[in-house]
Amino acid sequence: MQPQKGEEGPIVSSSSYNETENGREESTKEVTHEHDHDAGFNFKSFLWHGGSVYDAWFSCASNQVAQVLLTLPYSFSQLGMLSGIVFQVFYGLIGSWTAYLISVLYVEFRSRKEKENVNFKNHVIQWFEVLEGLLGPYWKAIGLAFNCTFLLFGSVIQLIACASNIYYINDHLDKRTWTYIFGACCATTVFVPSFHNYRLWSFLGLGMTTYTAWYMTIAAVVHGQVENVSHTAPTKMVLYFTGATNILYTFGGHAVTVEIMHAMWKPQKFKSIYLLATLYVFTLTLPSSIAVYWAFGDQLLNHSNAFSLLPKNGWRDAAVILMLIHQFITFGFACTPLYFVWEKVIGMHDTKSICLRALARLPVVVPIWFLAIIFPFFGPINSAVGALLVSFTVYIIPALAHMLTYRKASARQVKCLLPAFTYLHLVV
Repeated sequence: MQPQKGEEGPIVSSSSYNETENGREESTKEVTHEHDHDAGFNFKSFLWHGGSVYDAWFSCASNQVAQVLLTLPYSFSQLGMLSGIVFQVFYGLIGSWTAYLISVLYVEFRSRKEKENVNFKNHVIQWFEVLEGLLGPYWKAIGLAFNCTFLLFGSVIQLIACASNIYYINDHLDKRTWTYIFGACCATTVFVPSFHNYRLWSFLGLGMTTYTAWYMTIAAVVHGQVENVSHTAPTKMVLYFTGATNILYTFGGHAVTVEIMHAMWKPQKFKSIYLLATLYVFTLTLPSSIAVYWAFGDQLLNHSNAFSLLPKNGWRDAAVILMLIHQFITFGFACTPLYFVWEKVIGMHDTKSICLRALARLPVVVPIWFLAIIFPFFGPINSAVGALLVSFTVYIIPALAHMLTYRKASARQVKCLLPAFTYLHLVV
């Protein structure tokens, strides 16, 4: 199975794990693969067919932080400055570790299947399939339930957040009406086939959140502290853990990690990408949260969206508009795995027609749209999703799955057959 343009390369060759020959074979494949891509380069492919390590990094970083960027100062007002910083760093690093575990399990699953001559040319591997292949049908049900529920409410949150943000620019329409409008706009994501095709959107999305984060930081510092500012947090245990779960949600992008890996030409190289993406996200979340909380203090307890306290001017309006566009992108990130699941249920996953697949995906968008209309508030949903879903999806299930997969000495020995220098080659 030779990798082609827009198609993932094989994890393992049909030969055994001979260190020297495997290293030479990987090197030859990579050179040939890159040559094939260069030979077939065109502008459409440059914008549309993403599968490099850079595409994966942009996707991970762009997907990690969206609307939650605007609610982190609110979490700081519940937690206090020190706890807010500590929780961000702790959850981010632990989340990067479990993302690495997921990548190991994905490579293990795909290696086994490719040794059985399974071809994934027209099939996107998902997390619940990895769990089923490695641990059985009960784990498939667990992974499917947690991931789908998490992605469902994540999509709902993005629609609600769109209506909440645009209200700061134009309040002539109520938030439910704006939800109707943005629901129709976000429904167009049904035309994006897979994560291969988010190259341009991921790049733009990260640029938008970068602008917004540094706007928040600079605007808060320029504004200065409000009169009689106070920083009394933490004051209540309930508020403390509510703030902690919101930060937990910040680093909960693991529900799409396998799909992002599968979109790579060389998914073996994913191992360190999530950590590097998280480190960049820290440069956005920490300065903006610290600056806004420093400036407004306890006022944030009554303002979950930082835009409501920052001065209204052209810079803020630009940040609002950019976040609206980014939320459209994040909606697509959250919905695309749901589209894949639904396509597999109705037998449309291998259909090549974009229009037919888009039509088949519409039943996924409609209930999300409906839920966003009837629940026009995202703060409590953020906390509930963080506490009930992210904790299992991001931390508990990947760690347990990795321990159970390699619980036997024989399984650990097979895992260790790949030598250290080959591992470094795959990562670097």
